[in-house]
Amino acid sequence: MDKIPSLAIKAFAAIGFLFIGSKVIIYIQLLLSLFVLSGKSLRSYGPKGTWAVVTGASDGIGKEYAIQLAQKGFNLVLISRTASKLSTLASEIEHKYAGSSIQTKVLPMDFSQNKDEDYARLKALVDGLDVGILINNVGQSHAIPVPFTQTPKQEVRDIITINCVGTLRVTQIVAPSMVQRKRGLILTMGSFGGLVPTPLLATYSGSKAFLQQWSTALGGELKGTGVDVEFVLSYMVTTAMSKIRKTSMFVPNPRNFVKAVLAKIGRAGGAQQIAYTSTPFWGHALMQWWLENTVGISGKFVVGQNRSMNESVRKRALKKAERDAKKA
Repeated sequence: MDKIPSLAIKAFAAIGFLFIGSKVIIYIQLLLSLFVLSGKSLRSYGPKGTWAVVTGASDGIGKEYAIQLAQKGFNLVLISRTASKLSTLASEIEHKYAGSSIQTKVLPMDFSQNKDEDYARLKALVDGLDVGILINNVGQSHAIPVPFTQTPKQEVRDIITINCVGTLRVTQIVAPSMVQRKRGLILTMGSFGGLVPTPLLATYSGSKAFLQQWSTALGGELKGTGVDVEFVLSYMVTTAMSKIRKTSMFVPNPRNFVKAVLAKIGRAGGAQQIAYTSTPFWGHALMQWWLENTVGISGKFVVGQNRSMNESVRKRALKKAERDAKKA
């Protein structure tokens, strides 16, 4: 009779050993991915002079993608809403890399309008170009944290139209020629807001979760075609969207964030358990590993903490708006 409890203890011990061992292996893979192993060379997506398409290119992370891709010898198709900012950026890049003969094309486009004629102009612009890289960076969040039941209808429409519809329509235009040439990179910007359910940013959170599933499915579809798909998860970066100005271990500036992304193409970083996904900035990656292996990404504790944080941000924003209104 004593053998049964003894066997049970051994079985539970073996299960515990395997569980802990798997966590250790994942952690080692994480560290190797972040600090030892190099990413795939961008030259595999085309020689110098190949084109890269960057949406949301005029500010923040998108602007930095454009600058760093130009440094690596890619011509650029720059897409964003503000024509003046695009023209300024294009001129700066062409002047700075005049010796490398970097070319730029610009397309002012308001993704929130979802106009067929805008996408027709994009198709006409890229037809005939050897596009090796697509950076799906355009995106919008809420003006301030807001309960879903109080979210303005226009804000809901804009977030879904820009983040989801815009990304899909651009990819449908650019991806077929990549598949035909049997090389390319489709890189889409994600967010911890889609990885972790985020109260008071519910529509934005849902839009990024949608992009996660879509991008992973697309990666599965295009496997073996020579076209790589990568969904890049990001926590906070010092941009206008995040409204954070001070960098820290967990909040890089756009330059350092994009540098990490482009150096680690094909490496999962913190996203060891999600196919065709990467969390390349080391601070974000370690945070993701900790969340996944302690409290859980979608657990009530994390969701509750997100709610408390955004409620606090909302209160401060409303008080500031009230003060500004009194001054006006």
